[in-house]
Amino acid sequence: MKLFGRKKDTKSCCCGGNCKSESAQKTERVKDDKGIKILGSGCAKCMKLEKATMRAISELKLDYEIEHVTDFAEIAGYGVMSTPALVFNGEVISYGKALTVEEVKELLSRE
Repeated sequence: MKLFGRKKDTKSCCCGGNCKSESAQKTERVKDDKGIKILGSGCAKCMKLEKATMRAISELKLDYEIEHVTDFAEIAGYGVMSTPALVFNGEVISYGKALTVEEVKELLSRE
């Protein structure tokens, strides 16, 4: 009788861990998209970030449309656990804070 020994490896899915869920695959494709996205549930902070981003885009004379992502699986795919988040060309540049117009302009001009 062995009390201590190696743990058996268990597979989490039928194919040995090589597959991804449909939402994870979709998120990987979406991360390649160019543009600006606001990640969040649609709460007051998310809306404040969206308005500040629209104003910053207007003041910087950029030609981007803003997409508001509310799907939590897609948000998690970006690695974001605290919303609202701002995504520019597939890269999360801010999360967990409703930025001011000046903060958004500074972040967008860096990229």
